[in-house]
Amino acid sequence: MAKTRELCKDIRDKIVDLHKTGMGYRTIGKQLGEKVTTVGAIIRKWKKFKMTVNLPRSGAPCKISPRGASMIMRKVRDQPRTTRQDLVSDLKRAGTTVSKKTISNTLHRHGLKSCSARKVTLLKPAHAQAHLKFANNHLDDPEEEWEKVMWSDEIRIELFGLNSTRGVWMKKEEYNPKNTLPTVNHGGGNIIIWGCFSAKGTGRLHRIEGRMDGAICCGILANNLLPSVRAIEDVSWLGLPA
Repeated sequence: MAKTRELCKDIRDKIVDLHKTGMGYRTIGKQLGEKVTTVGAIIRKWKKFKMTVNLPRSGAPCKISPRGASMIMRKVRDQPRTTRQDLVSDLKRAGTTVSKKTISNTLHRHGLKSCSARKVTLLKPAHAQAHLKFANNHLDDPEEEWEKVMWSDEIRIELFGLNSTRGVWMKKEEYNPKNTLPTVNHGGGNIIIWGCFSAKGTGRLHRIEGRMDGAICCGILANNLLPSVRAIEDVSWLGLPA
């Protein structure tokens, strides 16, 4: 049976207003062009609930209990890289059989979405502390000072295919360490490119041959970074602590 057309709120309110004036169901139906049964249903609803809008429908019962939902939320909060199949298996062992779609719907209702994990450079604790110290030291620097800074770094580019990705469940914490994939700057099947940039433009681009070490780094800075700084007026070089 086809779904019937629902009346807008204005028509429903008019039906109730005419009923309050003492007008009968048939008369209201003829005046507004609606069926008597429709007019009667709207008036009965208004008498019972004092409202004309449709009541929210319960829909199908949730297959995952509140306890089960708490369990999978706790799992993805502690281990964001957990897959939907992992959660399906966990619930099955607990006595609840659901599909991966049901898992997705439950996580979405709790504000979580599946995203590709951000790739960040693998840092030792000493590196992380040095970066944090650098950020705190320059936290209050005026914007015009940063416009005079040139940044430099190297990046690995895969020659064949795409870098592997991994999905994580998260809200708005994409750079939380639990939601990232650490990377290193060296490996096979790729090329390593060094470059630099500032607010006033980009500098030289250099391909790194072989393994990056201190000697190569010093050569790059002397032969590429300094000429790039000189080519852009009013720019100095600022490097992150190693």
